[in-house]
Amino acid sequence: MTLLEPPQALPASFHNAIKRARNGERLSTAETELLLAATGDSLDALLELASSLRDQGLRDAGRAAVITYSRKVFVPLTTLCRDRCHYCVFVDTPGQLLKKSKPAFMSSEQVLAVVRQGQALGCKEALLTLGDRPEDRWPEARAWLDEHGFASTIDYVGHIARLITAETGMLAHLNPGVMTADEIKKLRSTAPSMGMMLETTSRRLFEEPGQVHYGSPDKDPAVRLAVIADAGRERVPFTTGILVGIGETLHDRAESLIAIRDAHEAHMVTRDDGSRQGHVQEVIVQNFRAKPRTAMQAAPDAALVEYVAAVATARVVMGPNMRIQVPPNLSDTAEFDLLVRAGADDWGGVSPLTADHVNPERPWPHLDDLAARTAELGFALHERLTAHPEFIREGDTWLDPAMREPVAALADPRTGLAQNPAAQQGVRATAPQEPRRARSGNSVRQLAEAAASEPLTLDNTEWQTLLCATGSDLDALTATADDVRRYTVGEAVSLVVNRNLTSSGLRAVASNDPATFTLDDAAAIALDAVQLGATEICVQGLLPAESDPADYLALVRSLRHAAPEVHLHAYRPQDVFDLADRGGLGLDGALAALRDAGVNTVPGTGVKVMSERVRALVAPGDLEIDRWIEGITAAHRAGFQSTSVLFYGHVETAVERVEHLRGLREIQGATRGFNEFVPIPLPGPTGGVSLVTGRAPVDEHRAMVAVSRLMLSGSIPHIQIPWTRVGRDIAAVLLRSGGDDLGGTLLDGRVKPEAGIECGQELPVHDARAMTARLFRPFRQRTTDYREVGR
Repeated sequence: MTLLEPPQALPASFHNAIKRARNGERLSTAETELLLAATGDSLDALLELASSLRDQGLRDAGRAAVITYSRKVFVPLTTLCRDRCHYCVFVDTPGQLLKKSKPAFMSSEQVLAVVRQGQALGCKEALLTLGDRPEDRWPEARAWLDEHGFASTIDYVGHIARLITAETGMLAHLNPGVMTADEIKKLRSTAPSMGMMLETTSRRLFEEPGQVHYGSPDKDPAVRLAVIADAGRERVPFTTGILVGIGETLHDRAESLIAIRDAHEAHMVTRDDGSRQGHVQEVIVQNFRAKPRTAMQAAPDAALVEYVAAVATARVVMGPNMRIQVPPNLSDTAEFDLLVRAGADDWGGVSPLTADHVNPERPWPHLDDLAARTAELGFALHERLTAHPEFIREGDTWLDPAMREPVAALADPRTGLAQNPAAQQGVRATAPQEPRRARSGNSVRQLAEAAASEPLTLDNTEWQTLLCATGSDLDALTATADDVRRYTVGEAVSLVVNRNLTSSGLRAVASNDPATFTLDDAAAIALDAVQLGATEICVQGLLPAESDPADYLALVRSLRHAAPEVHLHAYRPQDVFDLADRGGLGLDGALAALRDAGVNTVPGTGVKVMSERVRALVAPGDLEIDRWIEGITAAHRAGFQSTSVLFYGHVETAVERVEHLRGLREIQGATRGFNEFVPIPLPGPTGGVSLVTGRAPVDEHRAMVAVSRLMLSGSIPHIQIPWTRVGRDIAAVLLRSGGDDLGGTLLDGRVKPEAGIECGQELPVHDARAMTARLFRPFRQRTTDYREVGR
């Protein structure tokens, strides 16, 4: 694939640089700059060379056609920092922490809660990322460290790293920013690898007012290069890299790559076979992505051609035996082909649990999907540890004695990659966790902390205790749940711009009933919704018994024809069974027909509580529970993702709520089909029947949301707050109880506005953004499946 046309003759200087690189000669800064500027045929030639070098290096390493990744949890130990980078949304000020009820540092308990959940999902790496030396700028950071007995942030990092390995066997990768040589030496015994992005050698970006690194003492290029050199002297497997598109020139970019190469080569050791090995284990080439609420929010993202050229040039400069990493969440999957052609051979750390807290708007790809896309490109995906295999196999040189046994426990002794091949391509490694013996006498706070770490170890009685919490106990429960939300899915509050259409109102001919519509009306509704900014149309409801069941498909086709780009979120299991049964298609046939017609995802509604007792009392017309489970499971296996729900406040018991959540986890473990969970209260001014006599409705909702977050963490990532049922003010409270999503805007539209359920209730984007701002959390407009709009 040529990126720019028309074909062009390769300049002699570029041709000579390519020839010298192919012969294994070291390129100069000027030659590197030539490669970075490649376009068209020149870029094709560069990609061809980069691919061949990568393939050679993988063959030499004994893992031909293998791309690696590390299954990790991201631990944002503190978001305080003394620097002021103009593109960063990771950091907070003490005032912002106070408004968010967020601690200055994660506690040991909070860290272990996240890490243990990650361990249950097969993670082997805990990435410790934090701001640089916050105690040097913020008295609040210094006070916290003093109160907890730590001399410095780096001292606390070492403590947490040791704790993680001692308590879970997982390995820490340390990314605490600038360190002194003594600090690196002390931390070497706590983790098998460390890292710090060089980003750029540009002094202009550091020294010139208004540039991205101005006012950030730890972004001095000389200081950062000294850290890389010190890591080499201490024989620490080290990760570094460049950031593309932050205002640096091509010359800056070339200098940065050469500087990393020189630092790597300056501290090489000789192996027994006479070969030489340096300490830089991987070079990350990361593309800049502009973020709201930063000084660079209006800056353009790194251009694809420049980014791909930078990846390929890094491969050529660093040679075949260096690992070149590209973050998979910062590029569209359609761009992966170019990145692999550019010589990348590592996707870096990818988490099945936690968000990328540095790039919270960019969700990780699921490991199954990443493995499938990697296979399409001709490579196998294999899991590695925090230290790359070359350093693990030479452990006597590169690993502190304290780390050799923990690393050996997780490494394949032959390859140096991670053990457990069955878990390498996204298969959940969760072993069934048996409930522990009841914690009689334990407080709600202790139960909540246990649930935050290992939710499946609580029994029904313990979950009932949490669901029935009141007063200060309830406050402790919701605070714990909100911490789990914060340290897993992150701070963002999301919303999809959508419109509802109740398919029960479809008629063959127009009527005077404003809640009914025809196929022609449906097409006009879809077009109008898209013109108003909707990315989703949600369709559900049984067709009238006298209607042709084929009208389910006809409605989808009408919507799809009018708005080809819109996401169709259509039909509950009950609706699908109606099409399957009356249409004679069978369940699988009905799902296939809906896919072919244009349905993208399905609602997981149509069940109140997974209890036949409850169904018989409050919703006898709903599908039998077993049939609903069959329907939603079949939809997931057919490739449809869905929502999941619980309607509470009817006649159900606390244990029935708990069993419902357990059932959803079981389905999710088998199918991975649920995107979100929505705890929906019974409508009405009283908010339904409370589990605790006299407990205020808002507290009933707080307990339900908090328990949902704790019990579903590590399984269903997003907890959606049904603002139409609880109102905007209470919705804001519930976003502080573990919620992270507001569902949809529910646009009425200008065409047949009464044809959608919940007509008359809208949450415009600007209102949702304002609600989120009052919580001091970022707002994110999402697609139905939680991707970025437009990606």
